[in-house]
Amino acid sequence: MKAQYSIISFLLSALFITSISPTQAQEQHPNFIKKTIKKLFSSETDSSRGNSFIVLPAVGYAQETGLEYGVASTYNFYMDKADLNSRTSNITLIGTLTTKQQKNIKLLTDIWTKNNDYHILSELRYRDWPFNFYGIGNDTWKADEDFLEQKLVRAKIDVERRLAPNFYAGANVNFEYFKFEDREAGGVFDHPSVLGKTGGQYVALGISSLYDSRNSTTYTTKGIYARLKYAYAPDFWGGEHFTGSQTEADLRLFHAVSAKVTLAGQLLYRGTYGKNTPFYVYRDLGGDMSMRGYYLGRYKDKNYAAFQAEARYRFMPRFGIVGFAGTGSTFSPSHDLRLAPSYGAGIRYFFSLEHSSTIRFDYAFGEKRPGEQRQSGFYLSISEAF
Repeated sequence: MKAQYSIISFLLSALFITSISPTQAQEQHPNFIKKTIKKLFSSETDSSRGNSFIVLPAVGYAQETGLEYGVASTYNFYMDKADLNSRTSNITLIGTLTTKQQKNIKLLTDIWTKNNDYHILSELRYRDWPFNFYGIGNDTWKADEDFLEQKLVRAKIDVERRLAPNFYAGANVNFEYFKFEDREAGGVFDHPSVLGKTGGQYVALGISSLYDSRNSTTYTTKGIYARLKYAYAPDFWGGEHFTGSQTEADLRLFHAVSAKVTLAGQLLYRGTYGKNTPFYVYRDLGGDMSMRGYYLGRYKDKNYAAFQAEARYRFMPRFGIVGFAGTGSTFSPSHDLRLAPSYGAGIRYFFSLEHSSTIRFDYAFGEKRPGEQRQSGFYLSISEAF
């Protein structure tokens, strides 16, 4: 059964948002709470180029997980405050637990060093969490939903060096470990086309290039972001462990129509190549970043392509609204491309005017397949989708 999360998470987040700088945290003023609330809605910018920190509590409930509770937090800062061209770096920590002993912990970093000479991305993740499997391809059905237990360990790092204005190149390493358990045998997960049913592990070594002329890495209003990435996983373990290649191409364009209105677009491709490829390295459609409105993994295959566009209206320094639409599909030699729609709208709250950092509230719709309800989803996230 698909998880149905409680609206409580939204309400608590709205009530308990905290955004402070290290200096403010040390103030012992009796009106500190009043001043903090005032700051949340203030249009005044921080000329000190200070850091910002925010915590979102999360509470939800689903039949398969029980009560879920935890936090999502992010810390934004400059590596060189004196350099007005220094880009915003951030560290994001997300952690939730459930009353049924499930865990989801993720630490992400996006670092720009002094003079923006190096760009460093990293992720550490541990996930002991169930998910719904619908089969392989873009023609799966909700009636075939198969509930799986999953354990995931991920450690990855990308390091890119600036070689020319706005141009970077570098190397990356990614390790992933998976373990699965099917609660009820005889479902779509037992199909012979699904390889790697018990899980596996692999290390992928790769290279990347990046052209980035964005005026901001958090809320972009003009510029181009174009990234190409390739990685190869050698045959270290044999068996059904993944051996093969992975590629990714990510192109984003931003244009400011006016001081308050921005048009943004993204074209995304992800591919997996190799013989006897296990399903756990297949590409997923859906989630909170692209093809919003679909359960992440509702459609799963070796390749994934998507396009999305947004119209962003920042009508106040602290608030904005967004309308978005897109289309995408998973595909492979066995399953033809079948474009599905994605559309919706959302609200933005800028918790840091200095860094233009946002909290994102989106509601999105997907397709309606015959005999099924229209697919849809609500998303509460830190930072923009792209």
